[in-house]
Parts: sequence; C-alpha cells; structure tokens
Amino acid sequence: MGKVNISLKRSYTGVISVIGIIAILLLGFTLFGHGAMFHLEWEEFSMPSLLFMYGLSTVTLIFAVIGGFGVWKEKKWALIVFAVGMILECLYFILAEIMGIVVLSQEEIILKDKYLNLLPLSNMSDSYISELAYAQSEFHCCGLESSRDWETIPESCKCDEDSIDLCVDASTHISNLNDLLNTGPNWIYAKPCLPILIQHVLHIFHVALGIMLGFILLWIVSIGLSIACLCQMNKKVDTPNVVYSPEAKAGNYSSLTEALEDG
Repeated sequence: MGKVNISLKRSYTGVISVIGIIAILLLGFTLFGHGAMFHLEWEEFSMPSLLFMYGLSTVTLIFAVIGGFGVWKEKKWALIVFAVGMILECLYFILAEIMGIVVLSQEEIILKDKYLNLLPLSNMSDSYISELAYAQSEFHCCGLESSRDWETIPESCKCDEDSIDLCVDASTHISNLNDLLNTGPNWIYAKPCLPILIQHVLHIFHVALGIMLGFILLWIVSIGLSIACLCQMNKKVDTPNVVYSPEAKAGNYSSLTEALEDG
C-alpha cells in the first residue's frame, strides 16, 4: 500500500478541519436558535427546521472526524465512508440550491398570500400573534397592510416620541366608532409590516443560497482530496527485485579457522 503525500495530507486535513468547525458552529447556532424560539414560543412552528439542522450539523461533524481519522491512520474504509457521506450531502445541497433558485422567483407572491391569509389578525393563533408583535417592535411597523388590521392596536405598534420613523395618530386609523375607547397607544408606526417582512425573508433566502453554494464548493474540494488520498494509498510501491549472482560468493572473506591456521 502506498503512502499519502504529506502536502496532500495536510491540505486534506485543513479542509476537513474547516468543515468540522462549520459543523460545530451550525450546531451551536441551532442550540441558540432553539432556546430563542422556545423563549418566544415559536418552538412548535420551527421544530422541523430545528431537527433538520441538528441532524445536518451532527452528521457532518461525524464525517469530518471519520475523514481525519482515515487520513492520519491511512485507513481506506474511513476515507471511503467520508467520501460517500460527503457526496450524498453535496448532492442534497445541489438539489436544494436548484429548488431554492426556482422557488425564489415566486417567493414574493407565496409570502404575500401566506400573510394575507392570516387576516383578520384577531383570528390568528398565539404563536403568529407573538411573531407579528416581535416583527412590529423590531421593524417599527404596524399591521400587515395597515394598522386597521388590528381590532385593538397592540403596544408593539407604539411609536416613541423620539423615534426617527414616521408616526401617525392612532385615532385616525380606527375604522370602527366602537373602538374609540381603545386604550392602546396614542401614536403608532405608519409603515405596514407586510412589505418589510417579505423583503426580510427574501434577503435571508438570498444569503442562505449564497452560503449553500459555498458549502457545495467546499464539500467538492474535500471529496476530491479524499479521492486523491485513496488513489495514493492504492498505488503499488515498486520493490526492487533481488538478483542472485555467483560472484557474490567470491570475496575477501575467510573463515575464522583459516585465519587461525595462518597465524
């Protein structure tokens, strides 16, 4: 069995180290996100995505460890397991990238229909109300299309006196005379949340596609290096042939008894 070139070994180790660090960071971000969503009571809504991220980061980390073990101990089976696993992950990323590009062209319409189907806001579930309330506080907006989407304007729509965002008098946005007794905020954000939410989601979508493309390139490099290591390990080492020569018996050597007799 051949030996892996030291430069190739170091390059491969460097690449899978980066992959391992990425897997650890993904696992850490997933744990952090899980805690944040649990605090905001969004856990049930986001559980499928969380489980996927847990699985992806854990499996990738395991493959990186197996690949590192394989190259330093020069174990073919470990390199084969790493290569096959990373090929499967890479194929998934490529498929997801293609599907993401296709969906992105229609994502704005899909998101708009999704949010408008939540109207009236009074009929939304508690998890959606919490999500929209957080968005209103974060992006300084009120309602989906306007503040009139709320029967009772929540405190998350409240516009501070020193706010640099456009604010309006809440009483001018009350569509029902019976709501004049509304005890909500007096000044509210003028901007609707729907366009902001759509642009925010689309921005995250673009960033996710860019990151996934980077993963694809890094995964391809690691696969190529692991295959190169396997090729070097499978290369036969040339062993010089031993040739018998009668002249090898002749020499300036004599037995110990002959030396004693001459003495």
